[in-house]
Amino acid sequence: MTTMESLIGLVNRIQRACTVLGDYGGDNGAFSSLWEALPSVAVVGGQSSGKSSVLESIVGRDFLPRGSGIVTRRPLVLQLQKIDEGQTEYAEFLHLPKRRFTDFGVVRREIEEETNRVTGRTKQISPIPIHLSIYSPNVVNLTLVDLPGLTKVAVEGQPDSIVQDIENMVRSYVEKPNCIILAISPANQDIATSDAIKLSREVDPTGERTFGVLTKLDLMDKGTNALDVLEGRSYRLQHPWVGVVNRSQADINKNVDMIASRRREREYFASSSEYGHLSSKMGSEYLAKLLSRHLESVIRARIPSITSLINKNIEELESEMDHLGRPIAVDAGAQLYTILELCRAFDRIFKEHLEGGRSGGDRVYGVFDNQLPAALKKLPFDRHLSLQNVRKVISEADGYQPHLIAPEQGYRRLIEGALQYFRGPAEASVDAVHFILKELVRKSIGETQELKRFPTLQAELAAAANEALERFRDESKKTTLRLVDMEASYLTVDFFRKLPQEVEKGGNPSASTIDRYAEGHFRRIGSNVSFYINMVSETLRNSIPKAVVYCQVREAKRSLLDFFYTQVGKKEGKQLSQLLDEDPALMERRQQCSKRLELYKAARDEVDAVSWARV
Repeated sequence: MTTMESLIGLVNRIQRACTVLGDYGGDNGAFSSLWEALPSVAVVGGQSSGKSSVLESIVGRDFLPRGSGIVTRRPLVLQLQKIDEGQTEYAEFLHLPKRRFTDFGVVRREIEEETNRVTGRTKQISPIPIHLSIYSPNVVNLTLVDLPGLTKVAVEGQPDSIVQDIENMVRSYVEKPNCIILAISPANQDIATSDAIKLSREVDPTGERTFGVLTKLDLMDKGTNALDVLEGRSYRLQHPWVGVVNRSQADINKNVDMIASRRREREYFASSSEYGHLSSKMGSEYLAKLLSRHLESVIRARIPSITSLINKNIEELESEMDHLGRPIAVDAGAQLYTILELCRAFDRIFKEHLEGGRSGGDRVYGVFDNQLPAALKKLPFDRHLSLQNVRKVISEADGYQPHLIAPEQGYRRLIEGALQYFRGPAEASVDAVHFILKELVRKSIGETQELKRFPTLQAELAAAANEALERFRDESKKTTLRLVDMEASYLTVDFFRKLPQEVEKGGNPSASTIDRYAEGHFRRIGSNVSFYINMVSETLRNSIPKAVVYCQVREAKRSLLDFFYTQVGKKEGKQLSQLLDEDPALMERRQQCSKRLELYKAARDEVDAVSWARV
């Protein structure tokens, strides 16, 4: 294989691979940039200008739909691949990747049916391309894009915007700097009215990317010729004009062999009195070789930029593969190790949230610094120690015998009743911290990038962590309530011993007895109990956070996954595989990246090989 065939074949293979991999979905912007960096040939012309005939002459096969009006209604990306002599030529469609077509009449019907599948059996157009690869010993390596014919008016069944829609579609291809424009114009019309030349002049004013092709030379009026155009006097391009003689409609109807048609074309130019001196540079075979040579020169110039783009995309894909994670080993030991590593990664992030490396742990302090004090202040001690309730409790505590000095039973009942209110804030603090820890578990699982591949393991890990948090909450609740009960079970005696005695020395006992049931007496009792409750409240405000942190936060940091580790260690290989059952979307994404990476590396190797061959 020549260097030229290697270069163009390489570009064709990369373009085909880009097309296939880009069709998987997802973000294929990198593939679009690579595709656009590779040169291709766009075939442009007005309706009935002979575009289809030129393409069929280049291919050497009759395979394109024909008819009146707009026939090409979707772009046809035609990739030609030269194979060895004697091998059977065949065609493949991207949308039917496992099917080979050796009957090119069937290829024509498939193009029609695939067009109708998107556009319907109307005269509408669609920018969605059809991708067709043809492998034949009678072609040169080329990528050609057959575009809908430019038109000036909409016909019945077409929207008024069809003229502009077609032009916009064609322009989207030909305005790319790496696109070679094959401008088809019929020789029996004035070149000044050529739609293809008009458009190519707008997008390629210097003519560096445009190849002019004159069709229907044999249909010109007698006594006229196209020498002014072919010799560059009417409209000069950077590249020479090429004249072709396609099959007549009678030949098409008779299914004249394309190889025979090529022979007739050669004979036409060789025997022509007008074009004989140009015969060596005329015809569809020469056109194909001319395009192939030009493609080689363009590709040679683009190799450094193509190599740079390929290397850049390889780096990006390697990075994404690292982010997505490599495939999981199949043996149980490696799977268990992977699970434990994933759990450690989660546990590390969870601890960072608690210890301040990440946000969230400060919310636990907020419970102790704001929520608990606020709840303690809202306790209904004013109602419990109201004059009416104090009188009621003290009177009921005395029974039928009035207290002698101080109403001890009344004090105890008032204090025990008040202390029960502390149970609510204690439980609320436990529940609030439990909720925060659960949120941190959920957040940490979401932030553990390695876990995103394994939804089953995520669910199991979340369930195990939350189950552990439930156990920690139950223990914390028991401990904090025990603190409240401890305060109720044993009162601080020194506080009451320091209270002033109610019977004054040398006082009148009868006066004291009367005062004992007066309003001031009950107010003093309520005030004393209130002071004691405030003292207990301050104590619990400090001890409840200690208990919560010890029983919940500390245990979550130290042993959140201990039980899960024990259970995982008992699992068999199949159960471990189920835990590492990946998210199908991520598996598909990794497969896409792997295929893309394989393509880019193969392309880099081939580009390097071709580059070395040139040295």
